[in-house]
Amino acid sequence: MTQFQITDDLEALLSVLPPDIARAVRDRNRNEALLEVVLDLGRYPEARYTDGEATLCPREVTEADLQYVVSRIGEFDADNRAGIQRTLHRISAIRNRRGNIIGLTCRVGRAVYGTIEIIKDIILSGKSILLLGRPGVGKTTMLREAARVLAEHKRVIIVDTSNEIGGDGDIPHPAVGRARRMQVPKPSLQHEVMIEAVENHMPEVIIIDEIGRELEAVAARTIAERGVQLIATAHGNTLENLLMNPTLSDLVGGIESVTLSDEEARRRGTQKTVLERRAPPTFDVLIEIQDRQRLLVHHDVAASVDALLRGQQPDVELRYRDEEGRIHIEKPRFRRAVMVGKSPLPFWRGEIISTTPIAAGEPLPAPARVTVERVGTFEEEELEEASWQAPPLPSGNGPRRPLRVYPLGLARNRLQRAASVFGTPIQFVEQIGEADVVITTKAHYRRHPRVLHEAEGRGIPIYVVRSNTVTQIESCLADILNLTPAEGEEEDRLAQALEEAEAAIRKILHGEAKYVDLSPQNAYIRRQQHLLARQYNLISHSYGKEPNRYVRIYAE
Repeated sequence: MTQFQITDDLEALLSVLPPDIARAVRDRNRNEALLEVVLDLGRYPEARYTDGEATLCPREVTEADLQYVVSRIGEFDADNRAGIQRTLHRISAIRNRRGNIIGLTCRVGRAVYGTIEIIKDIILSGKSILLLGRPGVGKTTMLREAARVLAEHKRVIIVDTSNEIGGDGDIPHPAVGRARRMQVPKPSLQHEVMIEAVENHMPEVIIIDEIGRELEAVAARTIAERGVQLIATAHGNTLENLLMNPTLSDLVGGIESVTLSDEEARRRGTQKTVLERRAPPTFDVLIEIQDRQRLLVHHDVAASVDALLRGQQPDVELRYRDEEGRIHIEKPRFRRAVMVGKSPLPFWRGEIISTTPIAAGEPLPAPARVTVERVGTFEEEELEEASWQAPPLPSGNGPRRPLRVYPLGLARNRLQRAASVFGTPIQFVEQIGEADVVITTKAHYRRHPRVLHEAEGRGIPIYVVRSNTVTQIESCLADILNLTPAEGEEEDRLAQALEEAEAAIRKILHGEAKYVDLSPQNAYIRRQQHLLARQYNLISHSYGKEPNRYVRIYAE
């Protein structure tokens, strides 16, 4: 169980507030949950807590109240921030056009010992780490604790732009331990002090709070390339937000538009112009701070960025504390596009995919090959053969209970028509927790809506159809119910179609033709023809519209 020791010097902050306002804060007796006190001219003073806001006094804030506070704190820097000597509190000013102060935000600064226990193994690994989170979520508190722990056995320099890490005044707060601190005269000079720290003081670790400018991002890359461990914070909710931020995207490698050759675009199944990572990330590890007790860890930032640019869900590790303070670590969950069928090679281009969440350490789905969606195409991954039990779905002979389906972006009348082909009753559900399966289109799947994340968390299979057509939906239902339309006359038709495909493959392999167009077939048979071509390392595509859609096979 994790024990926290909190030092907030709250009385030092209350002593600079007007007496009646300070008394109101004390009377509420909620000091542990207090985040900041807000004083705006002509408005009631407010206290902001972790769970909401409260009015402190039924009177308006006056200029005298603001001056009372200003006269008892340090000078405001260029970033309109001031502090109280030997404390971690921060007072930020709002000014009017003439430069007069008309509002103050008095934030409570706390040194919380034990906050980095949840990521201590990562902090001590020597890797460069970026802490990402919204304002007030605890980034600086965690950064301060990291500086103290690392300074016990390494040379640590803190680049303290607003004196928020080490506190106001020339002597750093004891919360940073043996770490040394370099103050920054102006926020615009932070990048220069960062470089100066490396060149003059031989640090092994540099701690930086709030990287927010392009020059600072460039300086951070320079420091990381010199072999210095870098631990920094930035504002944002997720890695995807940071990636789309043009100022800070270089911290995670940046993105650029790349034009592919015709052959490469055809192989990937994408447009010729795609987005790719421009350079190696500045930081090895990125930690998304969702709240004070819940983190998402990207152990390989480069892999996570590549996954996002290919429309995939990055592999992350969830770490959180329960109500009793115990730390839990959940291994990554991989979202893979998986074809659950009878064929030994479940691979085809653009026909249909299905997905299932796989927790680390659990057996992987059979067959031995799993297809992974990457920006509109599928690429193979060789995996160990393992047993896998599909979720219990209605199948077999005799009366069937309705298949409970949560359709996302699908026409319900077409889904009903497709179900009637197999004689399977369909029941549409409105709550994701009631569904046997989720069926959606490829376009909806790529947007990664919240409902799909919820389905993955519940272990509900997600099936993705390429387009909203009856043929595609029929093929999807065949996979869900472990059925095949190849019965009776269809068996003969399938056999003839595969013989035709084998003859075409022989022609291409013997150099008799560059490509061969096969006879039009339904989606199920076309899929088997694609699989057969793939076994011989040949390329195949479907062309035309239903019911005259056909497969073309040609050499790479």
